[in-house]
Formats: sequence, structure tokens, C-alpha cells
Amino acid sequence: MDAWVIGMMIFISTLLGAFGLFALIWGLKTGQFEDTGKFLDGARFDGEEELKDAVMMEKKKKELEERRKDRRVMPN
Repeated sequence: MDAWVIGMMIFISTLLGAFGLFALIWGLKTGQFEDTGKFLDGARFDGEEELKDAVMMEKKKKELEERRKDRRVMPN
């Protein structure tokens, strides 16, 4: 191999490594890896019935929040 091919390979691998390091640091600073609930829910709700129950609970929570918002908006 020629020296310029080896030099180009070293340059490209260094550039890709720097890009990966930048992405990792950005992810850590912005909190991309702080979603512990996702992993816990994945272990807790891994059956089909449990997932359906979880979806129903989320819908109920949203409905309750909407009702509370509606009560706040309407004057007494």
C-alpha cells in the first residue's frame, strides 16, 4: 500500500472517532441516556396483556388530565 492510502485511512478513522465522541458527549449533556423508566417498563410490561393494560392506563391518565383542564377553564 502506498503511504497516502494509509494516511487517508488514518485520517478517516480519526474523523469518524471524533464524530462518535462528539455524539456521545452531546447525548450525555442533553440527557439522552437518562430514561430509566423505559428500561423498567420494558421489563415490567413485556407480555401482550400487560402492554394493553399499560395503554389503557395511559389513556385514562390523559382523560383525567383533560377533565381537570376543562374544569379549570370553565368559570364557576
